[in-house]
Amino acid sequence: MKDKIKPTLVLTVICVIASLLLVFAYELTKESIAEQKADKFNTSVEALFGKTESKVVQLKCGYDEIQTIAVTPDKKTVIQICTDGYSKGGINILVGIDENGAVSGIEFVSLGETPGLGSKVRDEADFRKQFYGLTQPSDSFDAISGATFSSKGMKHAVDTALKVYNENKEAIIGG
Repeated sequence: MKDKIKPTLVLTVICVIASLLLVFAYELTKESIAEQKADKFNTSVEALFGKTESKVVQLKCGYDEIQTIAVTPDKKTVIQICTDGYSKGGINILVGIDENGAVSGIEFVSLGETPGLGSKVRDEADFRKQFYGLTQPSDSFDAISGATFSSKGMKHAVDTALKVYNENKEAIIGG
């Protein structure tokens, strides 16, 4: 009987110790990870609008893809969206919306799409530029050949940003 209980007990103790070590490691690194995410966000905001401050807006908007919404003192808005392309959650972008409510830029936080194909949504500036100036979601766009899912994911991200902005403009700008 002891021979049957001993391996189970040893395995349980190992699992408990490993779990405690994971909790300790998480607690030890969570602030550093949060700072790195904030720095990456601020760097991306600067790439969109130049050197500026931004204030994160706390808003429940009903879209799961929305990660962060921030507004600058001159009423420009940044919406961070993480959505599916070919890869689940493979497109993580910031959509910059100017003070007139038009898309003014797109900056990538991360891209988990297929290198060489899906990565064209980031690498081909003309593809991104077709979204600039939009104030409402558009029915048509030019997808990149060979990267259809990634292209549709980008379009979905921009459309979602515009929907959130238009539906919550007062709360965002006044927030």
